Amino acid sequence: MIDWNQTHAAIWRRRKECLRPVKQLDAIRLDDLLGIDRQKQCLIDNTERFLAGKPANNALLWGARGTGKSSLIKALLNEYKDRGLRVIEVDKQDLIDLPEIVDDIREQEQRFIVYCDDLSFEADNGLYTALKSVMEGSIELPPENVLLYATSNRRHLMPEQMRDNLDTRLVDGEVHYSDAVEQKISLSDRFGLWLSFYPPNTETFLEIVDSLFTSYDGDSEQLHQKALEFAKLRASKSGRTAKQFYNAYSE
Repeated sequence: MIDWNQTHAAIWRRRKECLRPVKQLDAIRLDDLLGIDRQKQCLIDNTERFLAGKPANNALLWGARGTGKSSLIKALLNEYKDRGLRVIEVDKQDLIDLPEIVDDIREQEQRFIVYCDDLSFEADNGLYTALKSVMEGSIELPPENVLLYATSNRRHLMPEQMRDNLDTRLVDGEVHYSDAVEQKISLSDRFGLWLSFYPPNTETFLEIVDSLFTSYDGDSEQLHQKALEFAKLRASKSGRTAKQFYNAYSE
């Protein structure tokens, strides 16, 4: 049994059917995240409402890879763990166990974010039904002390194909989507807060690089040139790429 007064985060282990306490948290802070000020403030506002016992929304953070979606959730935990925020990470393949996980924490005094990274479903995957029931409830209302924060590269979480739109029609000036499209957007509609993330421009990318190389005393232009060459090889100017560049070139 986890003592949530001492444990700030846990990871669900399906084979053992238990939550494993996290002993070493990622130390990232909100101030470390650059170029996503709007997204950061929106999620902060939502989380503070949640901690204050006010109505708050489940959040979907979607967009390009390596742009700070997961890091933002980790940073929120570091910011608010002393105010009772807790995070439980659940792999998308284990969402079938989510109702049981929630049953064990709904009576706790702390406020829990269930965090699912890289959330997406294939067309024939039925695991999202367990997610829906926890987010909106069934015969029992969803718990007031639990929210879901998920990250995804897909806005609608399920693959979208052109043929799904063939039955979409216009009726009295209103768009009526096909059943296939309605099914695919029904899950993402349950997230009241959508935050989109895009790759940073060159200026922001170099700003992130500089924030990592705080003790660098060499030629900054040369450092920037190496960073841009590194990013070009990976076809990505993102925060993740900047961190990888730092890992490769820092002394």
